[in-house]
Amino acid sequence: MGASYQPLDPHNQKPSSKKPLSFLSKPVCAWLACGFISLALLHLLCCSPAGTQRTAFSPLLQYINNTYSFVSSVPPRGDESCNYSEGRWVWSPGYARRYNATECNVKESHDCLRNGRPDTGYLDWRWQPAGGCSLPAFDARAFLTAMRGKHIAFIGDSMARNQAQSLVCLLSAAFPNRLLYRDADPRKYNFWRYAFPTHDVKVSFYWNPFIVKATGKSEDESIRENHVHLDTPGDGWGADADTIDVAVLGASHWLLNGAIYYNGSEVIGAHNAPAELNYTGVGYAWPLKMAYRTAVERLSSSRPRTVVLATFSPAHFEGRPSDSPTACTKMEPYEEGEKELDWICKELRDIVYDEAQAAKVRIAGASATRIEVLDVTKMAAMRPDGHPSVYMHRDPFAHGVPERMYSDCLHSCLPGPVDTFNEMLLQILRKRR
Repeated sequence: MGASYQPLDPHNQKPSSKKPLSFLSKPVCAWLACGFISLALLHLLCCSPAGTQRTAFSPLLQYINNTYSFVSSVPPRGDESCNYSEGRWVWSPGYARRYNATECNVKESHDCLRNGRPDTGYLDWRWQPAGGCSLPAFDARAFLTAMRGKHIAFIGDSMARNQAQSLVCLLSAAFPNRLLYRDADPRKYNFWRYAFPTHDVKVSFYWNPFIVKATGKSEDESIRENHVHLDTPGDGWGADADTIDVAVLGASHWLLNGAIYYNGSEVIGAHNAPAELNYTGVGYAWPLKMAYRTAVERLSSSRPRTVVLATFSPAHFEGRPSDSPTACTKMEPYEEGEKELDWICKELRDIVYDEAQAAKVRIAGASATRIEVLDVTKMAAMRPDGHPSVYMHRDPFAHGVPERMYSDCLHSCLPGPVDTFNEMLLQILRKRR
């Protein structure tokens, strides 16, 4: 099954063993062939519908794309002056068909191909940064070589987990992995670690949707409220912080939902808490800033270390309820200017940039920790087609179309758009300090 996910490799085609007929000289044959091909392409461009053109040119574009991907992975570094956060998605057949998600043990609700999603066009796009530069295709060897002997930890919510699983799959497609440990409950993916022995690299995920210590609903969905201690790192990653070389922090969605916030044992306010509790409202922006500050302080170190703050990834429910089977059914990315970025997405992205800059100022001269921003907001906002939608379970329409069916319009199918986040991450980690 995995073989069907792979794009055609133009560098691995066997040449024909048959010799061409020799009624005409080779130069004449070549000129005649070029002439016929040119006429055929001209007819296709001028006289065929757009859908036919796209289908006919797909193998040629896939060849060009694969050649581009091969060449772009050769240079030791990407363009360090390139702003990868701005750009557009361009059609590139087969570009995102990088691995078999079932083989790398992703969460089943994100394994869209396994679950029978029939349209695979979401795998035919790549991110083209603005300004004429390019984002190199993910290179597993380059990543592991740059991270040799290091521990990369993703800390945060389910979007951080989505990206962490993407990275493990991208690396596993080229190098063997070893699962060190994970949750005892096979239905959960809240804590796990993989090792890549060839380069002594470890990749972990710590479920901490507020980044800092939290109890309540984030641990047990039957509990109504979240209780969040803004001054205390999360238990799991906080205990392991001294072993982490690269920390990718990703949170926002749970802070929008709300919680009761503490400093020590004292309640300092709440957001979206039940009215009868009568707590002071503190919104979501200030707690998010405090959570990042607590995390950066715990991760600051006298030895070289990188802390990456990931920006907000928007959902695409498009005003429909989450239990609607048509909540996210768009089959192509948004084009530039087609949909304006919501103000709340801009605010959440600005918070990350502000906190990254403030952290650099606070630790300047006192820490060897490097602070970076992984700005994925725009590229994620432009991909309403990349979600599992109703394909969170295998063959959801096997028994008809129910009136109500939950749609996942937040996370990314794997493989899918989130793999591009890790292409950006690789370029960040390879930057000169």
